[in-house]
Amino acid sequence: MNPNPAGGDDRSFLAVDAARAAILGALTPIAGRERVAVRAALGRVLAEDVIAPCNVPAHDNSAMDGYAVRAADLSADGESALAVVGTAFAGRPFSGMVSAGQAVRIMTGATIPQGADTIVVQEVARREHERVFIPIGQKKGQNLRRAGEDLAEGGVAIPAGKRCGPAELGLIASLGIAEVCVRRRLRVAVMSTGDEIASIGRPLGPGEVYDSNRYTLHGVLTRLGCELLDLGVVPDRPEALEEAFREAAQAADVIITSGGVSVGEADFIREMMNRMGEVAFWKLAIKPGRPMAFGRIGDAVLFGLPGNPVAVMVTFYQFVQDALLQLMGVAPLPAPERFPVRAAFSMRKQPGRVEYLRGRLQRSGEALAVAPAGAQGSGVLSSMSEADCFVVLPADCTAVREGDTVLVQPFHGIV
Repeated sequence: MNPNPAGGDDRSFLAVDAARAAILGALTPIAGRERVAVRAALGRVLAEDVIAPCNVPAHDNSAMDGYAVRAADLSADGESALAVVGTAFAGRPFSGMVSAGQAVRIMTGATIPQGADTIVVQEVARREHERVFIPIGQKKGQNLRRAGEDLAEGGVAIPAGKRCGPAELGLIASLGIAEVCVRRRLRVAVMSTGDEIASIGRPLGPGEVYDSNRYTLHGVLTRLGCELLDLGVVPDRPEALEEAFREAAQAADVIITSGGVSVGEADFIREMMNRMGEVAFWKLAIKPGRPMAFGRIGDAVLFGLPGNPVAVMVTFYQFVQDALLQLMGVAPLPAPERFPVRAAFSMRKQPGRVEYLRGRLQRSGEALAVAPAGAQGSGVLSSMSEADCFVVLPADCTAVREGDTVLVQPFHGIV
């Protein structure tokens, strides 16, 4: 691994796309897999293709309630009168043959009777005792669902690398499969560093702040389906940090820290990380979240995030989350969802860095607009709670005027 695409020059600013590419290019999925029951597969990543052991649907069936008929019996010039000779239900098929001049009453999902090749919906048919009258305009093969139309026996129903959601669980169950092979859960160790960080549940001392970052990271990692090792708050003492990193590297696939990666912040952390592994300290061309560390300690991948709460969330969602999905074996990685909307605000911006404003979408007539959600300081975590999107301002942007088009990244796809 060469985690420093900036060529080792920590003073240079690394572009967002270059940082993402360097991170993803250095990672391969973890090994290890297990078989789990279908319900336990929610959120898990498939380690093997799910192969269809049967056709879905298993037989030709009706897509509508109506009448199963032979297209050859239908007149092109006027109404056709057919004799109703039985009824086909889902799970109770009609056992006879549909012969010339006959029709079978059929329910949605019922097997198509022998001889029939067309379904006429009940809304257009006229029933009189044991006869049904079919209007002109019917097409041969209409309203039929063919065997294997959804999935063909022996085909790949769901490919390896897919993360199972509710639809995948239902699809697997529709094949009669009780267990699937998934990758083991990604093990992630989380810690906050700094003498000023206080655990919740006790009064703050002079200069202290409560540790919110571990709780934010707990939320995002739990929702991703990771197995967490919480190492708590580690003070800025070399022996304590070294012990914590050693424990984390032995037990986890990934280590995520917050705090202690800025220039001038506890230089021994940088020295210790480099001594224990291969770690680069980057200055990213991004706001918020400029300082970040990436590399390895032992066999564990390390992400050293900034200490400010909003910067932690921005760097996690823009860099770390996709990296974790890649380590989990998700393939292909989902493309970031971004779309243009009208800016309902004005501001000046420093060029040369990508800025992620916390925004709130609002309806403006028939179109969407976006405005900042609260104060935009990197320590104002309430702005993330009030927001429903990031407003992504590119590096070459110098100002936004009300009415300009800006790109937004909605939270519903990432947060």
